Formats: sequence, structure tokens, C-alpha cells
Amino acid sequence: MPSYTVTVATGSQWFAGTDDYIYLSLVGLAGCSEKHLLDKPFYNDFERGAVDSYDVTVDEELGEIQLVKIEKRKYWLHDDWYLKYITLKTPLGDYIEFPCYRWITGEGEIVLRDGRARLARDDQIHLLKQHRRKELETRQKQYRFLSLVSGMGEQSDYPPAHPALRQMEKPAQPKWMEWNPGFPLSIDAKCHRDLPRDIQFDSEKGVDFILNYSKAMENLFINRFMHMFQSSWSDFADFEKIFVKISNTISERVMKRWQEDVMFGYQFLNGCNPVLIRRCTQLPEKLPVTTEMVECSLERQLSLEEEVQQGNIFIVDFELLDGIDANKTDPCTLQFLAAPICLLYKNLANKIVPIAIQLNQVPGDENPIFLPSDAKYDWLLAKIWVRSSDFHVHQTITHLLRTHLVSEVFGIAMYRQLPAVHPIFKLLVAHVRFTIAINTKAREQLICEYGLFDKANATGGGGHVQMVQRAMQDLTYTSLCFPDAIKARGMDSKEDIPNYFYRDDGLLVWEAIKTFTAEVVGIYYESDRVVEEDQELQDFVKDVYVYGMRGKKASGFPKSLKSREKLSEYLTVVIFTASAQHAAVNFGQYDWCSWIPNTPPTMRAPPPTAKGVVTIERIVDTLPDRGRSCWHLGAVWALSQFQENELFLGMYPEEHFIEKSVKEAMARFRKNLEVIVGTIAERNKNKKLPYYYLSPDRIPNSVAI
Repeated sequence: MPSYTVTVATGSQWFAGTDDYIYLSLVGLAGCSEKHLLDKPFYNDFERGAVDSYDVTVDEELGEIQLVKIEKRKYWLHDDWYLKYITLKTPLGDYIEFPCYRWITGEGEIVLRDGRARLARDDQIHLLKQHRRKELETRQKQYRFLSLVSGMGEQSDYPPAHPALRQMEKPAQPKWMEWNPGFPLSIDAKCHRDLPRDIQFDSEKGVDFILNYSKAMENLFINRFMHMFQSSWSDFADFEKIFVKISNTISERVMKRWQEDVMFGYQFLNGCNPVLIRRCTQLPEKLPVTTEMVECSLERQLSLEEEVQQGNIFIVDFELLDGIDANKTDPCTLQFLAAPICLLYKNLANKIVPIAIQLNQVPGDENPIFLPSDAKYDWLLAKIWVRSSDFHVHQTITHLLRTHLVSEVFGIAMYRQLPAVHPIFKLLVAHVRFTIAINTKAREQLICEYGLFDKANATGGGGHVQMVQRAMQDLTYTSLCFPDAIKARGMDSKEDIPNYFYRDDGLLVWEAIKTFTAEVVGIYYESDRVVEEDQELQDFVKDVYVYGMRGKKASGFPKSLKSREKLSEYLTVVIFTASAQHAAVNFGQYDWCSWIPNTPPTMRAPPPTAKGVVTIERIVDTLPDRGRSCWHLGAVWALSQFQENELFLGMYPEEHFIEKSVKEAMARFRKNLEVIVGTIAERNKNKKLPYYYLSPDRIPNSVAI
């Protein structure tokens, strides 16, 4: 009788092991084996991190093995089990790998294919076609869109399934929902534990925002201030009571030099939000600034218009904030927003410095243009208003919408339309790891009504929702293509605009990712026609367009892909957004936002309407109170930390791919990333303000914090 050796690997994360009964069946071209209990006498099977081997003898020849079926049955209490992979040694001595990397919950079961990536056209065997379709049917019941929830039920015209596949279907749990009108659709889960087990965090406690923020304040020794709302600081130095001084760090340098114009301008290039500044090609009518106003700031003996023509003038316009409702959740504290326009100048030292600030969009006598030549505190308060506005756009648009919510769309579309055997699923799954979970947790605790976001932010209480709704019209496919986005803002010239490290490093990482995706695409798609005929891929792209971008043609998101080149670019967008772009705008938050006067999350007085009236006392009374300062500090500290056992770009410990050609492509990808790490490290040597957020060894694979 034929005998097989089955090797079973259990995950190493917390609670991955099980004491339940585990049964295995083998499905071959010639037949299906009986269920075999995997159990060794006097041995604790399937412990966390264990690799266990079993001999399985079958009654008759099964032919070439196509599937492995695993069933878990309760021993005492329900005990979830994380199965990494199964390796099968056949009677002929061949080894077949069956990747899993999934949880089996309750009295569940799972049917695995071998690890070779296959497009739908590669499956000629009826059994494998059925397995592929049943997997997608099950996924589409777990990850359903609102339109399907509202009566457009998913019907199946597929023939009856092979007996080995009949139990794959599970009851529907989460669906897609419209979190807020106009937002990209999100998964319908009220809380983290409602999500499918495979996309939950290993430990929910580790991503509890309330717990993490409170711990952060305790670790920073500022928890004694956390309830002191309405209590103002006495002066700038008083903010040092909640500031952790660490020598030779960016945060310390910001604290010391935040009032300087050079530091103010530098942050638009390499701070938390380096995506807003653009070259000014024409002065806007709504900013009636003249040469006479700014001539003391211009160093080339040119008029302002000539400086514009020379490409030396830049602009940051916070028009998005115009008319946004300020936070009213605390009736004891009035909070205010502004929609400033900031004009900047590249001086002879190639430094970007501010030369004019108007605090609201409509010019007039009560909306003066503030200048560096004005009184010290007039100019300082104008810059503080810009920094506060920049914080709001950063948190809600640059960070939340353009990395978190977009990556969730990619993730849900992937689970709905790409089976685990599909090469694009295998490529992308590491880059959506925990993204749906972290977003669900955020909707549960952070950005929900009366959530933590409302505690300290002037856009809390609904303003952040209005901002996302407005910003959706500017969320285009091209704006997610890093080189195109840089060029669209006129910021692509390294000669004209040196020291824009976000651009320089981002382009290196983008090209490394694109080279890698092109290699993978080339392995599985021998021609553009194969791309066009891959219906699963096209359904994935269509899901993103229809449900993520709400079917808006103006978004420029493709409805389909028709070439290998476009597929490679699309995959680069997905991976870069989830990894590099998120890293660039997330992990510097403590560096740049921990000194409260540099990045105030709220302002407690309206913008000044005249010059010559601002005092140091007015500025301090405008800045956040002690309680809001502490909650803000706890937030930026917690958000800037890497996850425990973080997986960085190029790390693929879950071996979904088994093909040598792909593993070699991964090795080349890692080597390219290592070169970039060295390049960035060399540049940063002896820099007082190093830029390292896009160093690949500091870029997590996915949005998970």
C-alpha cells in the first residue's frame, strides 16, 4: 500500500498551536483517501512553532496528488490553529509543498493546493477549477460590498463541487460598507473581533489605541497632565515639561530651532507631510502679494514675477480646509481652523524659506498677508497657523486617506477576486497584512464619533470626515504613481531643488519595487494578451475602481489592465503605497510633531485679523492646553513605533511562492534594497537632520500601525 510522509508546520505566533484533533485527506487524480488522524502516541502534537511528521498509508493508488484536505475537530474546547504549510513526500520520493499560512477556527477545515502559482488558464483539471471557484465564492461571502448586501445577492451557476470541496463554504461574516458617504468602501465589521480570523491581529491587545496612547503618556511621564483640559501653558519653555529631550535627535533639533524660517521651510520637503509643496508657476489672484511686500526676502535683485519665472517660488495652499467645521465636542473649549496660503522662496543658499502667509482664502482688510518683516510674534503666529493646518491635512488626507484607506481597498479587492494560488495574490498578500485590521480598530476607537481623535484635534467631531469627502476628488491613480506625483508638483528637478530627500529616496525605492514586480509579471505572463485574458486579475482591478474609487472616471484608476507594463506599474502602486509611502508619512510623527508649538493639533483662538496685536501671551493661549497636548503627544509617540516582529520591505517569511525563479527575483529585490540602504546611510553621515524614513530597512511591508 502506498505510504506518504506528511510534515505539518504550526505557526510561531501566540496561541498558534492546538490540542484539537487534526485529520488529513489526500486528493489525487485517481481518487481520494480516507481521513487520517494525525496523532503520535505520548506526544503533544501541533504545538506553537512545531514541525511534526506523520506517516500516512492509503489503501490504493491515488495518482498525482492535487489537494490536501485538513479538518479540525474539537477535543475539549474550541481551539484555533495556525497552519503554516504541509510538505508531502510521495511514495516515489518526490516532495510537494502546500503553503497555507491561515487560521483554522472552530470545527473548521481547509483544502490546500500545492504551492505552484497558477493563472486560471493553467488549470485544466476539473477538480482544480472547482477548488479555485469555491475559494472565491467563499471569500466573496466574507468580503461583500454594500451593493451586494442591499439585495444583489451573489448567485452561483457552478456545477456541484467535488466531495473534498463541499465543506469549504462558511457562513458570511463581514461585508463592505459605506463608513461615511463618499469614502472608499470599507469592510462591514463593527469591531476587530468581527473580522475573519485570517486578517485579525495575532493579539488584539497590541493594537488597542486607548491602551497604547495611555501607555505612551505613562512612558513619557506626562500622564499627570492628561486630564488638564482648559489649562494653558505659561510660555514656550513650559511645554518642555512634556517633552522628552534625547540628545542629537530630530525632535530635539526641532524644539531648539522651530521658530527659524529655514526649519519651517525644510519641513515641507522632508517632514511628515512632504507632499504639498509645489513650484509656483503663476501667483494666484487670491494671494495679492507684491514685489514691494517681499523684496527684503528676495536675494537675486529680481521682481517677484521674475522669481516665479525663474522657478524660485513655491506655494502650499490649504484650500481644502476652507469652511471645514472645527471641533465642537467640548463645549468648554472653542477650537478654530484656518485655510492659509503660504508662499516660499528658494534663496541663494538653496534653502526653502517662507516669504508670505495669508491665513484664509479670501483677501481683505481683515485677512492681512503676514511677512518676515512684520513684528516677531505676528510672523511667528502666522507660521504656527500654517504648521497646524499642515498637521490636519497630513493626518486626515496624506496619512489616513491616501495610505490607510487606499490600502484597505486594495486588500479587500485582493481577497475577493484573487484565489490563493494566483501569483498576484501571492505577491500582494504580505503588503496588506493587518491593514484591514488596523483600519477597523481605528474606526472602532480612534476616528469614530467621540473617539480618541476628537480629544485633541481641531478637525475632530466631523471635520475630518468633511476633509476626506472633499479630498476624494483629488485622489487619482496618477497621484499614487510616485514619479508622476512629484513631476505634477514641479518638484522633479534635483538640480533646481536639492536636498529633497523624500523625492530622492522615494524614486530609488519606487524603481526597486517596479523592477521586482516586472520580474514577477514576466514569469507568469508571457505576453500582454495573457494579462488581458486573466479574468481574475481584471475583476480585482475592477473592484478597486468600482468600490474603492466609487466608479469615478475622473479618478483615472483603470477599469482593466491590458499590458504587462501596466500591470507592473499597478502592482508597484499597491506595494509602494502600503509600504514606502506610509512609512514616509507615518514614522516621523514623533520627530516632527512632539514639540507642540511646531505642530499644534488644535488652536484655541481664531487667526489674527490685524498686524501688531500679537503677543507671546496670545500665542500661548492660542496653542493647545495641557490635556490636549498630552493626548497629542501620546498619539504621535504610539503611531511612530514599529510593530513587534515587524516585517520590512523585501522580507517574505511566509513562502507563498515555491518557484525558484520567483525566489531568485526576491533575492535580487533584497539586494537592490540593501544598496539603497547603504546609499541613504552614506548621505546621512554627519547630517544634523538625517532623512531615513524611506530607508528600506525602516519601511514595513504593509500599513499596520
